[in-house]
Amino acid sequence: MKKVVLGLSGGVDSAVSARLLREQGYEVYGLYMDVGLDGAAEAQRVADAINVPLYIAHQEETFEREVRSYFQHEYESARTPNPCVVCNRKVKFVSLCQYADEIGAQYIATGHYARIGHDAQGRALLMRARSPKDQSYMLANLPRSVLERCVFPLGEAADKAEVRALARESQIPVAEKKDSMDVCFIQDGDYSAWLESRGAALPEGNFVDETGRVLGRHKGLHHYTVGQRKGLGIASTGRLFVHELRQDTNEVVLSLSDVFREKITVSGLNLCAPEYAESGSFDCQARVRYSKHSDPATVRLLGNGQAEVTFVQPVRAPAAGQFAVFYDGEIVIGGGFIDG
Repeated sequence: MKKVVLGLSGGVDSAVSARLLREQGYEVYGLYMDVGLDGAAEAQRVADAINVPLYIAHQEETFEREVRSYFQHEYESARTPNPCVVCNRKVKFVSLCQYADEIGAQYIATGHYARIGHDAQGRALLMRARSPKDQSYMLANLPRSVLERCVFPLGEAADKAEVRALARESQIPVAEKKDSMDVCFIQDGDYSAWLESRGAALPEGNFVDETGRVLGRHKGLHHYTVGQRKGLGIASTGRLFVHELRQDTNEVVLSLSDVFREKITVSGLNLCAPEYAESGSFDCQARVRYSKHSDPATVRLLGNGQAEVTFVQPVRAPAAGQFAVFYDGEIVIGGGFIDG
């Protein structure tokens, strides 16, 4: 029987994934990644209920170094981080692969809504899920060497309602459990308060317009992101948008015009399907944030893990630090972190 290590969080998605993996003939071993969030007991309760042996990987120090510190540093650098993309690459899937190697399991699995396909040469392809809940964006920083081992049992599910129905049918105790937070280590969603608790609050400064005229005072660069239009507290003749964050002068530039860009550069380029870039460039549909919307673009490799992305039509508010992901229909080509 094929062995698989399943990331078991204590939520409904990973629990149902265990059932589906068994139905597909896998011998399932669970792994809970303990990063100091007090979820181990719930994960163990679910593992016991579905009769899956559970290993707890203590990754508090790695998570602090690779995710929490990164998140803090990005905000301190006036960038908008994407901790889930970073965690998947540097912590979660590393833990899964390490434990799989220890017990001789060829495969790893998670409850992500995504699919693995193969091209005519048998190479692994990361693909969108059937569900509108598609999470392939969050996995686009994984190398093919990891994707080759991946199984995503929920990739063919129609939606979350189908997954919950399977959980109820299997009498899984977390069938109605709420979805997890966007940023797991900031459970109340107050990023600014979390940064301030770590002594990372940035000082107040000036709101300015595009000519440099002072419009008022801002609360610190970490409170804002490019394209933001709510919570500015500045009176104006029209709706104002955050146009730019200037770390060197501690200024937030506001504009009456929304923010659109025809071209961006990305760094830390990861190609899930590197054959697309063999000529040095490729056409694609690009997402500049975690959403369902994508825009036609051409990606040109610049070397040193960098690429230039040129859009057919200007795109709204690509924020430095966010992850841009490139698709060919359902296939994920890769992605990179937006520089500007």
